[in-house]
Amino acid sequence: MTSALKNIIYNCKQATFLIEKRIAGKITTAETLQLRIHLAGCSVCKVYQQQSILINRVFVGFKNTDFKLDEAFKKTLTGKIEKEINKN
Repeated sequence: MTSALKNIIYNCKQATFLIEKRIAGKITTAETLQLRIHLAGCSVCKVYQQQSILINRVFVGFKNTDFKLDEAFKKTLTGKIEKEINKN
């Protein structure tokens, strides 16, 4: 088995990236094949894909101006994200 094939079979991070990339636009034929191979054996990423598609369908009619976060919430959220990033 080639290393590229092993990478996609065992790499959920890459698979979720490809799922989002496909939803946002286009992915290459090679990426489509890699994603199909991964999804054939990964039920977690299959569920992720279904949920991501659903979320995108729900929000497709909204404009960016329909959602605004207040500054206090943004600051709190930024702090939580930074804390998680700096854990390792």
